[in-house]
Amino acid sequence: MNFLLFKTSKQQQLGLVFWIALLSISCLVHQFVFDSTGIAQDSFSYSLVSLYLFFGVFSTVLMAIVFRVRSRNFDLLGMSFLIVTTLKMLICFLLVRPILKSTTVSASIEKTNFFVMFIVFLAIETVVTIRILNEKQ
Repeated sequence: MNFLLFKTSKQQQLGLVFWIALLSISCLVHQFVFDSTGIAQDSFSYSLVSLYLFFGVFSTVLMAIVFRVRSRNFDLLGMSFLIVTTLKMLICFLLVRPILKSTTVSASIEKTNFFVMFIVFLAIETVVTIRILNEKQ
């Protein structure tokens, strides 16, 4: 499996497969928790699947950029991570605005859900980037 931007190593390919599996399992578990606790998602602005797709795709793109920058100019890795993360935060702010303005009964659950997902994905991206930065060149 090769990306169009760069050639991937076996470790990166396994990481991508693991990432997709982890996303799929966590989405299913999240959906199961919502269903088993009776949390209705009908009034949510964004479905769980759409949020997982957004955060998952954006995280994959971010990691692809980080790996690309690492192979070209390791010294710019941290700065490129910060730029892409800032872009992600701006897009997330635009996405969360309807949720923040919502006055439905489930608005607090939806706000908490969005921000927890944002923090979890950001933490995973940060840990992966820190591990890459700590590698020996």
